[in-house]
Amino acid sequence: MILHSAKNKSRAVIAAFASLCISLSVIAIISTVYAAPKTPKPDAAASSQAFLQVYKVFTSPRCQNCHPAGDAPLQGDDSHVHMQNVKRGKDGHGVSAMRCDTCHQAANLPGEHMPPGNPKWSLPTPEHKMVFVGRSAPDLCRQIRDPKQNGNRTLEQLYDHVAHDDLVG
Repeated sequence: MILHSAKNKSRAVIAAFASLCISLSVIAIISTVYAAPKTPKPDAAASSQAFLQVYKVFTSPRCQNCHPAGDAPLQGDDSHVHMQNVKRGKDGHGVSAMRCDTCHQAANLPGEHMPPGNPKWSLPTPEHKMVFVGRSAPDLCRQIRDPKQNGNRTLEQLYDHVAHDDLVG
């Protein structure tokens, strides 16, 4: 009877231990699932590499000419200061008789080396210059993502500008 009682105690201890292990395992699994982020964190290296490709575009003359460090637009593949002493102005569209749409009209003007047509032609406003010239990739990335520097635009709005705005494409 003593032997039978010892076996029962032994079984009871093993059963309790097994139950405890199972309970701890379930708790560990549940806490891991709920503690894990809902979406996986993007791979930092892949993100950096992807932005470097974007950076190459943003630092090309096509982009930098309208995103200069100063208040005069740049022009040409060599990004020289815009001829005719053009300036940014209060709204980014130039000053007095030298407004952007004075030369950049509704359509391209005929002839070689004539200004491209687009009545919306402008620079970013003085409050949100969005300077691309001379920025490192990390600095440009931070600037683009910062609404205080990018004209209060969301990333979706910035994407729309780059992908669909007729000033860009």
